[in-house]
Amino acid sequence: MLKSKAVWKFTENNTDEVQWAGDTPDLSPVIKELLVQRGITTSDEAIEFLTPTINNLYNPEDLLGMDVAIERVHKAIEKNEKILVFGDYDADGVSSTTLLMLVLQELGADCDYYIPNRFSEGYGPNEQAFSHAKEQGFQLIITVDCGITSVQEAMLAEELGIDLIITDHHEPQNELPQALSILHPKCSPTYPFKELAGVGVAFKFAQSLLGYFPEHLLDLVAIGTIADLVPLVNENRILAYHGLKTLSRSKRPGLKALKKQCKIEGNVTEEDVGFLIGPRINAVGRLQDAGLAVEMLMTDSEEEAEHLAEMVQGLNQERQQIVNEIVIEAESLVEESDAKGITIVAKEGWNEGVLGIVASKLVRKYDRPAIVLAINNEDGSAKGSARSIPAFDLFKNCMEVRDYFTRFGGHSQAAGMTLPVDNIPLLQQKLSEIITEQLSDDDFKQKIIISKTLSIKEVNEELVNEINQLAPFGMANPKPTFHVKQFPASVRQIGSMQNHLKLQFKHDALSLDGIGFGLGDTFPFITEKSQISVVGEIGINEWNGNRKAQMVIKDLQIEEPQLFDHRGKKQIDIMPFVGNTNNYLVIGNDVENRIKECPTNLANETYKSDHSKVETIFLFDLPDDLEDLSKTVRLAQPENIHVCFYLRDSNYLKSLPTRADFKQFYGLISKRGYFDIRKDLASLMKVQEWSEERIRFMLNVFFELEFVIIESGLAKPSPNPIKKELQESKLYQKRIKHSEIEKKLYYSNYNDLNQWFRSLIEGVDIPKEELTYGL
Repeated sequence: MLKSKAVWKFTENNTDEVQWAGDTPDLSPVIKELLVQRGITTSDEAIEFLTPTINNLYNPEDLLGMDVAIERVHKAIEKNEKILVFGDYDADGVSSTTLLMLVLQELGADCDYYIPNRFSEGYGPNEQAFSHAKEQGFQLIITVDCGITSVQEAMLAEELGIDLIITDHHEPQNELPQALSILHPKCSPTYPFKELAGVGVAFKFAQSLLGYFPEHLLDLVAIGTIADLVPLVNENRILAYHGLKTLSRSKRPGLKALKKQCKIEGNVTEEDVGFLIGPRINAVGRLQDAGLAVEMLMTDSEEEAEHLAEMVQGLNQERQQIVNEIVIEAESLVEESDAKGITIVAKEGWNEGVLGIVASKLVRKYDRPAIVLAINNEDGSAKGSARSIPAFDLFKNCMEVRDYFTRFGGHSQAAGMTLPVDNIPLLQQKLSEIITEQLSDDDFKQKIIISKTLSIKEVNEELVNEINQLAPFGMANPKPTFHVKQFPASVRQIGSMQNHLKLQFKHDALSLDGIGFGLGDTFPFITEKSQISVVGEIGINEWNGNRKAQMVIKDLQIEEPQLFDHRGKKQIDIMPFVGNTNNYLVIGNDVENRIKECPTNLANETYKSDHSKVETIFLFDLPDDLEDLSKTVRLAQPENIHVCFYLRDSNYLKSLPTRADFKQFYGLISKRGYFDIRKDLASLMKVQEWSEERIRFMLNVFFELEFVIIESGLAKPSPNPIKKELQESKLYQKRIKHSEIEKKLYYSNYNDLNQWFRSLIEGVDIPKEELTYGL
C-alpha cells in the first residue's frame, strides 16, 4: 500500500435526481454534475454562471456611505482641494491605488497617492503619514484596501481637520474608525455580496464617481481580485471573468510590458494572474517601496513601462532567492522544536516582506498553521505574517488573544501582526491549546475535494474544453479535481533532480499521461503491477504542435498490499521504506551485513515468533517451512512485503538424484563391497558425470537409511539392511522441501509470488500444485 498525503473527499452527485427548473440546459453530463456540486440546479443559474454578465452586478449605491463619499469627493474637486489616495503594498492595494488615481485624474482632481513602507511603517494608515499629509496640504484622504482597523489614525485625521473616507474589505474588528464614510461590504447590511476584494470596493466607488460603468478599468480589477484570493463567485466571478478579457487586450503600457516579462501571449488566464502577474507586483512591496509598481501601471510611456517592468522582474527574482534562504532556516527551526499544534518561528534579520510566502510553504509542508516573525532586537518586537489550514480560523482565534499583539489584522486564512518578542512563547502556548481543543488529527491533513472518477476514455481535449466553461477558477470555485484508478503502463522519475513523477496509463489504443510535480519521492514506493489511484486536474499538454489531454497529479495512493522484489541483491537500502515508523518487522539472521544502513531500532526476528499486525515486513531468510511464513503473513497482515532473499547455494538448481542414480550407486557399493570416498570420488564423478555434491548427498541418504556404514572415509554396505523407501529419509525430504521453497519464493515470477502473498493476506485459498516426490 501507499497512503495518500492528503484526505480525499469525493463529492460526486447523481444528476439524474436533480430536478432542473425550466428548460434543461444543453450541457454535457460532466458539466451538469460539476454545476450541481456548486449548488447550481436551474437553467437560469447555469446560464448566469457559465456566461457572467455585467448586468448582474449590484448597484454601487447600495454600499452604505456611498452617497456621503461621492458628495465629498466632488466637493473637493470643485474646490480644488488636495486628495490623497492611501493604499497598500500588495497586488490588491497597488491595483486599487492605481484605479482610484486614474479615476480622480479623469475627474480633474488634484490628487496623489501614498503607500506606506512595509518595513518602516507597516500595513495600513499611520499617524506619521497622516501628519505628513496635513503638512503637504491634503484635506481629504481616501484609503483603498486598508483602514478598517485604523481607529487611532481616524481620530488623528479628525484632529488634523482631514476628512477620511475608508474603502476596505478586510475583517472589521469590534470598534470601527470614526471616518466621514466607510465603504465596506461587511459594514453595509443591505449590500448583497460581502466578499469583494479591495479593488472591487474601489471599482464600485469609481463607478459611482464617474457616473458610468468604467469597463476600461476591469483589467486592474481582475489583477487585485484574483491575486488577493477572494472567493471567485457572484460579483467577483463577473468582475474577474470580464476583467481577464480586458486584461488580454489591454493597451496599458505597464501591463503590456509586464506581460512581456511574464511571457504571456494571447488570452490571459486566472493562472497567469495568480502565478505570474500577481507575484511580480507583490514582489515590489515585499522588498522596497511599492510605488514602483503603481508607476508602472499608471505610465503612458511605453519606454518607461519597459524599464519599470524590467525592474519589477529583477525584484521578483531577488524575492525568490530570499524566500528560498529563509525557508531553509525556518524549516531547520521547526525540526529543532517540539512545539505542537501551530508552527511559530522567529529570527532576527529575516526580510519582513516575504514572510507570508514562507508561512505558506511551512503550512504546506507541515500541515498546520504557521506564524513567521522577523525579530527587531532594538525595540524588542517581532513582526510577520501567518497562514492557516482550512479547519482553523486564524483571525477569529487570534482575536481571542488580541492583547498579545501590538498590531493585528487579516482574514481566516491569513494575517499580519506585530508583538513583543517576550509574548511569542505565550502566543505559542495559547494558540496550541486552542487548536488542540478545536481540531482532530484529520483536521490537520490537507484535503482534496474530488469532483468525479473518470475512465481513461473519458479524458480528452473535449472534456478539457467543457471544464474551462467554469473558469475563472479560484477560491470557492476551484478547478475540478478528478480521480483515475488504473494499472500504469509506465512509472518513472523525471527532472534534473528526479523530483517529479511521470505516469502513463493505457486502455486499448488510448493513453493518458500524468505528471506529478514534486512527487518524485514516491517512485521507490510504487511496485510493478500495482493499481494506482491518482487525483489531479485535467489540462492540455502542447508539445511540438501536438495537443493532448493530461493530468497534473496532486496526490496518489495504492490501496492494495504491495510486494517489493529485492531478490538476488546482496545489499539492500531499507531506510527509505522504514522512515520514521517503528511498525515494521525484519525476519532473518545476520541481516546487518546485507543492509546498507541499519535502523537504530533494528531487531531480527524469526518465523516462529507470534507476530502481531505490522505495516511492513522485510524477509531476508527463506523459511524452513512454507507454513511458518504463511502463518507470519496471516498474523501480521502487512501492507507491504519486501522479499530480500539472496542464495549463495541453491538446492533447486541442483537436480535431485533420480531413482536410477540411487540404484546404480548402491549397486556399485554392494558389488565392490566398499566405496573409498577419498580415492574413488574423482573417478566416479568423471565416469558418471555426477557432481561431488550429488555423490555425497546420495551417500548421506544411504547412511541415514542405514543402507551403508561410513567409517574413516570408507562406505560399506550394511550387513542386514532393512528395506525402506527413499521418502523415509528426512534428508531427502528436506532437500525436496527446500527445492520447492526456493522454486516458490526465489525463482518464481513476480506475478505468481505476488498472488501467493495476496492470498495469505486476504485469506483466499489458491489451488496447490500437485507434487510427486520419491523413487
